[in-house]
Amino acid sequence: MSKDGTQFTVGDHVVYPAHGVGQVQGIETQEVAGYSLEVYVITFDHEKMTLRVPTAKARVSGLRSLAEGNVVSQALTTLKGRARVKRTMWSRRAQEYEAKINSGDLISIAEVVRDLHRAENQPEQSYSERQLYESALDRMAREVAAIERIDREAAIGILTKSLTKAAVSV
Repeated sequence: MSKDGTQFTVGDHVVYPAHGVGQVQGIETQEVAGYSLEVYVITFDHEKMTLRVPTAKARVSGLRSLAEGNVVSQALTTLKGRARVKRTMWSRRAQEYEAKINSGDLISIAEVVRDLHRAENQPEQSYSERQLYESALDRMAREVAAIERIDREAAIGILTKSLTKAAVSV
């Protein structure tokens, strides 16, 4: 069982909100404060990190399966939409973008990519805008790559194509 029953097996690709796409390497039982605790052992190769998530808390922690095809389609459509940039202070917008990226929600991440994307003919981004854009693009590309079974660069190509189509049609 996986898709939403939140039971994963070894080898499954999963998404953890704060870290993106990882892979279940094992299910272990650990002794914690005298109690036995079953955990998913998840590796995130791009961050060279291993995370242990209690199986009983997987759903509460936001651990989920890769997005379904319809969600990916919605996310790609979101990329083609017109950027929505609020007229609030950058620090406030940056916090909102960071929260969307760390939500683990593919469509929210697509909104950040869309809103922070700059075409060649547009003004240069600030360092912090560029960092958030790169972070969101990377998070989205890794999930698309895992879903489509392609590498990250090919996934970035797909996303960039959606973004440039949007820029040309505007």
